[in-house]
Amino acid sequence: MRFSLFLCLCLAGCGQAVPVGSGADNQASPPDVVTAGATAVRIGELGPSLAACSASATTRHLEAGETLPVRSAPFDNGDQSGAVPSGGRFFVCSRSLDQKWFGIVYDDSFGLKPSCGVSDPVPVRRAYDGPCHSGWVSTPFVKLIAGNDLVVPATNQAAPDTNGAAAAAG
Repeated sequence: MRFSLFLCLCLAGCGQAVPVGSGADNQASPPDVVTAGATAVRIGELGPSLAACSASATTRHLEAGETLPVRSAPFDNGDQSGAVPSGGRFFVCSRSLDQKWFGIVYDDSFGLKPSCGVSDPVPVRRAYDGPCHSGWVSTPFVKLIAGNDLVVPATNQAAPDTNGAAAAAG
């Protein structure tokens, strides 16, 4: 028993002396928030047989006149790189690992434009580098729309038939 006590005291004295005032209080504390640089939105996540961005979406839970912040990384503290107005449309191309963020592609008119280059398949997964804007939006503010079948070139849109309506009424 005495030997055990002696051994414990000897081992306790083997540590390095800590001068007064040089403890953890004086060391820099780790940051409370982790910040990340920009994270590219990836396209082609579902393979070369499907569209580069597999869905389209619009905003939800926003009042008229509000905007949905677009971030440069899938984090609340990511730099704001743009904003989508209430009712604006965009392509959904990828998700963050925690499923809390969508990687999106959008154009200045906030419509689903074929000129963004994400409606057709791409041969390999890659970062988006096309002519439109890209970034990350919080998933609770996104309402998915089935596929990209809503992408209609402006030249193929049918004009309303006002003559037929007038003839039917008169």
